[in-house]
Amino acid sequence: MRKAYSGPSGQERGDPLDGLIQTILSQNTTSSNAAAAFAELKRRCPTWGDCLRVGVLAVRRAIRSAGLAGIRAPRIIGILRRIEAEQGRLSLDFLWRVPVREARSYLESLPGVGPKTASCVLLFDCGRPVFPVDTHVARITRRLGWVPASTSPEAIQTILEPLIPPQLRYGLHVNLIAHGRQLCRPQRPRCDLCPVLPYCPAGQQPR
Repeated sequence: MRKAYSGPSGQERGDPLDGLIQTILSQNTTSSNAAAAFAELKRRCPTWGDCLRVGVLAVRRAIRSAGLAGIRAPRIIGILRRIEAEQGRLSLDFLWRVPVREARSYLESLPGVGPKTASCVLLFDCGRPVFPVDTHVARITRRLGWVPASTSPEAIQTILEPLIPPQLRYGLHVNLIAHGRQLCRPQRPRCDLCPVLPYCPAGQQPR
């Protein structure tokens, strides 16, 4: 898979709070809609303190392109208020330093933040060696037989993360997503072009 997709060039850090809001906006929508919503939110509110000052209705208008703005806007405001109250400032930079378990637990304690969202922030914005499981990763790992077909994404993460060497988690996650988008699609997967077909029980079944 690394040969097929080249793999990511390297794991970098970002702003964990930016990453958290971006990931919340990306839930159940396209990446282009989420990017447009985040860009508009930052245009109207250059700082996260500005979001708290303008309030829920203004945030709701800014993020309309992501959909579910009536749910996301109060969730974002609630998260920002809680972080400011608990950390004394609007920052999640402490996640870079604390143990992964503690960082994940804190993120998952925030409203609307589940295991996948928390792990995406830790992986992409904090450079932590975790293994998020989205719909692509779940679909492929089930087809490969790494987990039973009925296993939930949350359970897949719990099962697989300890089994994958930490230095491989970032690259494997990124390559699995690329594989899911390009070949191992939900409908009509391109098994004839699959680089891991010899290892895939699902792909070898008669069609």
